[in-house]
Amino acid sequence: MSLVKRNNDVWFPSIFDEFLKPDWLGGIQNYNTHVPAVNIQETEKDFILELVVPGKTKEDFNIEVDDKVLTISSEHKEEKKEDNDKYTRREFRHYAFRRSFNLPDSINEEDINAAYENGILKLTLPKREEALPKPKKVIEIS
Repeated sequence: MSLVKRNNDVWFPSIFDEFLKPDWLGGIQNYNTHVPAVNIQETEKDFILELVVPGKTKEDFNIEVDDKVLTISSEHKEEKKEDNDKYTRREFRHYAFRRSFNLPDSINEEDINAAYENGILKLTLPKREEALPKPKKVIEIS
């Protein structure tokens, strides 16, 4: 399984980040360039992907398989408001990520399942029957 790393919330290459960090209006600039960490484990029967994404609900995720590419994405918009009408600052935040993985031919795309618990998104990608290891065959001598 190969990993294709895509991050759609980065507008410029990272070399520009150092030049653009100061907020000239007196606030703190918050760039969200976080892409969730992933663990990939291969067992005899399946692949297991675990992404660390705390503070979400299962409804926040979009998981798709298209043309042997598994894409996991999430988008969250947050608006922080002041109670009074005379405010000097309002903050809008937009958190989004997208991770894509090229699936090998050995994956059974129809039986992929996902669960979200304690900040971990866990996907189980079962292998096709023909990709599973065959038991040893003992040949008797005649």
